[in-house]
Amino acid sequence: MKASDDVLDLAAGYCDFINNIAAPKTGQVRGRRIAVDLNPDVKRHAADFVEVHNSPAQDLSFLEDGSIDSVFVSNFFEHVREKDEILAILRECLRVLKVDGKLMILQPNIKYLPGEYWDFFDHYTPLTEKSMCEALRITRGGYVFSVSTVIDRFLPYTTKSRLPQYGWMIKLYCHCPLAWKVLGKQMFIVAHKQGGNN
Repeated sequence: MKASDDVLDLAAGYCDFINNIAAPKTGQVRGRRIAVDLNPDVKRHAADFVEVHNSPAQDLSFLEDGSIDSVFVSNFFEHVREKDEILAILRECLRVLKVDGKLMILQPNIKYLPGEYWDFFDHYTPLTEKSMCEALRITRGGYVFSVSTVIDRFLPYTTKSRLPQYGWMIKLYCHCPLAWKVLGKQMFIVAHKQGGNN
């Protein structure tokens, strides 16, 4: 992502993603960093250069149509109670993205977590990389999502481990797809906004 990109972190939580996107340069008109989360505590975690909005994910009315370069959603859709609500969130992402803007989804894949997935009381919707891609493909709104990247096994399910988590080890892991096949239990999907018919 470029410093001039307008980036949205949906269900931002502790702002681990948005805080690590390069801050916009001083005096730069574009380059917004936006965190959206219902939890008012998100403001305590956001960096000074991050705009925070306490809003439901399916209501991004504070953003104009076609105003965002990239949307990132991490470990959120499993907490959404209804599939129709997931589709509403995806439609809102489609609306705010610029043409060819990208939606990046990091999500637990129930295919590789059949028991562990349900260890959290607030997990409601089981998703695989195939069902997530299907949801993206049926999302319409004058534009459509075109799925460009699907990694069914990418990151481990959790970072809570007794194993060391040095920065160099994480970089090495990210550059070693064979390790994903062993340890990966979260999917990573990238979709782009393309022209389409209503």
